[in-house]
Amino acid sequence: MADRSGAVTEESTARPLDLRLVPAALGVWGATLLGLYCGWITAVALSCCGVATAGTGLVLVRRRWAAGVVMCSVLVATASFGVAVRLWPVENHPLREPTSRGESLRVRVELTERPTPTNGAGADGGARGERAVLRARLNAVRQDRRWHATSGAVLLLVPAESWSGLLRGQRVTTTGAALRPSGAGLLVTVLAVHQPPEDVTRPPPAQRFAERLRGGLRAASESVLSPRAEGLLPGLVVGDTSGLLDTVRRDFEKAGLTHLTAVSGANLAIVCGAVLLLFRAVRAPPVLAASAAGAALAGFVVLAGGEPSVLRAAVMGALGLLALALGRNKTTLPALAGCVILLVSWRPELAVSAGFALSVAATTALVLLAPPWSEWLRRRGLPLRLAQALVAPAAAQLATAPLVVALSGEFSLVGVLANLLVEPVIAPATVLGFAATLLAPWSAPLGELLVLGAAPELEWVLFVARCAVSVPLATLPLPSGMVGASLVVTLVLAVLVLLWFRGGRLLLGGSLLAVLLLVATIGVRPGGWPVTGWSVVACDVGQGDSLVLATGVSGSAVVVDTGPSAALVDGCLDRLGIRRVPLLVLTHPHADHFAGLAGVLVGREVNAVATGVTTPSRWADTGVGRRTREDGARLVRLSAGQRMRWPELAVEVLAPEGAGSEPPAERVNDASVVLRARTPVGRVLLTGDIELSGQRGLLSSGARLDAEVLKVPHHGSRYTSAEFLRAVSPRLALISVGHDNDHGHPSTEIIETLRGLGASVRRTDRRGDIAVLEGKTGMRTASTGDPFRPGD
Repeated sequence: MADRSGAVTEESTARPLDLRLVPAALGVWGATLLGLYCGWITAVALSCCGVATAGTGLVLVRRRWAAGVVMCSVLVATASFGVAVRLWPVENHPLREPTSRGESLRVRVELTERPTPTNGAGADGGARGERAVLRARLNAVRQDRRWHATSGAVLLLVPAESWSGLLRGQRVTTTGAALRPSGAGLLVTVLAVHQPPEDVTRPPPAQRFAERLRGGLRAASESVLSPRAEGLLPGLVVGDTSGLLDTVRRDFEKAGLTHLTAVSGANLAIVCGAVLLLFRAVRAPPVLAASAAGAALAGFVVLAGGEPSVLRAAVMGALGLLALALGRNKTTLPALAGCVILLVSWRPELAVSAGFALSVAATTALVLLAPPWSEWLRRRGLPLRLAQALVAPAAAQLATAPLVVALSGEFSLVGVLANLLVEPVIAPATVLGFAATLLAPWSAPLGELLVLGAAPELEWVLFVARCAVSVPLATLPLPSGMVGASLVVTLVLAVLVLLWFRGGRLLLGGSLLAVLLLVATIGVRPGGWPVTGWSVVACDVGQGDSLVLATGVSGSAVVVDTGPSAALVDGCLDRLGIRRVPLLVLTHPHADHFAGLAGVLVGREVNAVATGVTTPSRWADTGVGRRTREDGARLVRLSAGQRMRWPELAVEVLAPEGAGSEPPAERVNDASVVLRARTPVGRVLLTGDIELSGQRGLLSSGARLDAEVLKVPHHGSRYTSAEFLRAVSPRLALISVGHDNDHGHPSTEIIETLRGLGASVRRTDRRGDIAVLEGKTGMRTASTGDPFRPGD
């Protein structure tokens, strides 16, 4: 569930819905998507088609449907033209060429949002964090020893510790390695930054004031709340999750409660609704009450940071207030469609935003499904408020389920119940937290008293989350991407069709029970996921590496690399039931191999974290050593010749050689830790990101490289020699790679070479998590990407 709007009305479903703006909203959204993915020429073509269609509608103006066609066509043409106008300078930006070459750029930028810790960041987003992301606007770039004025949106990947205190509106100078933006959007470039910001200007007065308020709330929360709750209240009130513990994050993800700490229309609806109720209680004139609510909304936007996501939530919150004031479903749907048109036209990048899609889907469900469902319950004697509380989370989860499964590959069976249990305490906790935010900077005792009043509500939410995740099969693994989305869409449509027919309730209940049993059976039956008897698993962590080697002890495994996302590697290990990691190996200091560190460390017993001996200074810049020590694990160095053994696993280190001179930055890949493991399915060669030089070194070292399973170097990069692949001569090649990545991985030539050697090739971008295990006729694989056909 992505949004918690209050837009639940009592209107009878007998009244016809006003759908006139819905085709226009869908048309604008679809045209914007096509333009962003296909380029400005396509956007211009769509705009011309819209103009032509509008002209045709004007010719047929006497037809009843002509006016709607003209309006829809004009809106689509306008939105498409706007996309083209924005895309052309991005696609022809002078920084595109140095970005394609991966050059280092020195730029001056103005921040358009606060730094957000990545999934690999620590609880405080600062000292323990690893990396953060933020969006900024380019002001100038330094080239040829001169500063040149420029413009455009840029995404910065920065050290969380030194950038965490920056605010929206500040200007900084920095240097970073240019990376090509992935997917659709309006980004000129992505900069990977590894140093603190320079020449930092003061934040705007409004942002300084807002940060003082947020700081007061954080201080009051730290003074009177438990460690688990102190980071929850700022997240609940203003979306500030910098103090949220990783364990709480994980519980919320599995319990379907993550939306509570995301700024949504519900936050604004609760705050503005409380202001309206206060002014109505003192019999203030409607104009004064509305003005006060509007001022509260504007103040909340500034307080929450003013980022695009907050502005989107402000519009959705205004929609919730409109629905609350009008109490009419017929008016709310056109308002929702109008919001989509305005937001997508204003900020086209929202068209590809998962958060925006989830928000719209949830709000649509609350507008269309919740009213008739709550009315049906009310007619059967249930109080209206209780009926609304029951149907709101169910309707929202039903609508957002396809998107959630497509993004995460998981479906929460406890999400509806968990949201139902916490819903009554969210509004009072939010109101008390908001009041504490306003008062704590000026009167710390009063702020702490208000925060203390919210403590029982917060502890209840944490208790519900802990109980929810302890339920067996709290989340069900499903295929991610289009396969999983299609499966859930089919189920959702079946539910809606069954609800449409009189007497379909028993059939609905039986169908849902059958589907639940089917999916649960898929999740636990032998040959399903997790498969029994697996020896090696390549986790699907996007564009990165994370390999898991079974030790022969239940719940224990050696992990090699963590990928770029803590959430993804944590989910993979959870699905495998891994609770103890005697050794975590980080092959080299690139973020796609170590940034998900927290996903392994948090909630598990990790004995040691190992890195190679040839890049100690580069590891010092990543914060891995600090995070390892803080979580009670040992930090060790690996070099060629070392051996380790467990009941069903033996590992030998083949590279790097003993400590020596530091490799140049461009050769860090060749300093990767290379392991050769003996497992029940045979020998496994894990190669990190070694390229041609590192491969030649292994070939000349005299080490045995032959292996039944090869983790293909560097995500299948073309910088892999045929000689090296022949020396390994694998039966199975695992390629850990991100879907539709910008690096051209994996190379078609490398895949053909492997197949020419007789190897089966399995890719995580197509298969999801891939397990290697013993079969009746030898080694076989199973994957989450095809749960109905676990064998390959």
